[in-house]
Amino acid sequence: MTNGSRAIKALIIAAAVLAPAHAGFSAPQSLRSMITGGVTSQPIGHYEFCQSLPQECALRNRPSTPPKVTDHGWSVVRDINVSVNHAIVPMTDAEIYGREEVWAYPVDLGDCEDFVLLKRKKLMEAGFSAADLLITVVRKPDGEGHAVLTVRTQSGDFVLDNLNDDVKLWTETRYAFLKRQSSTDSGRWVTIENGTSDVLVGALQ
Repeated sequence: MTNGSRAIKALIIAAAVLAPAHAGFSAPQSLRSMITGGVTSQPIGHYEFCQSLPQECALRNRPSTPPKVTDHGWSVVRDINVSVNHAIVPMTDAEIYGREEVWAYPVDLGDCEDFVLLKRKKLMEAGFSAADLLITVVRKPDGEGHAVLTVRTQSGDFVLDNLNDDVKLWTETRYAFLKRQSSTDSGRWVTIENGTSDVLVGALQ
């Protein structure tokens, strides 16, 4: 396939899942987006992931407004969340690798961040931009750290979670949101300013 053909294919895919502001999913006015702050520390697992796959962390984007997602796009998001949740057997890094904090694309076993990486990859292949698919670190009500995928949209920020097959608005979860990837630099992380006070985050187990 030529570069021109690849570009056309990518545009066709993107058009199917993203739409102008007047089209697609209509959400209540109450939906909100996360407010991000300054640069913060990169999780060690993500740093090592970037060292092994530098192209994954070298994506740069200009600041942009979150996109409007079509009905088909929402279907793709939900289907990918469920399919990955059911395809990968949850297992800790210590059980799989014999050490903590190993971030990798899973084959059949994986920790929470591995689920996130695979969902992000599949959504990018489906036409979503890396700028709108952000690995996010949260704290569960029991205090345990956890990783989810945030999808930025004009209707708000939505969470794909390996502990829940439902795609939820971030404020509808019970997690405390701590930090996430920058939407302009896939190798940089920023704080979430409105994620730890009135929005508490939790998991199903």
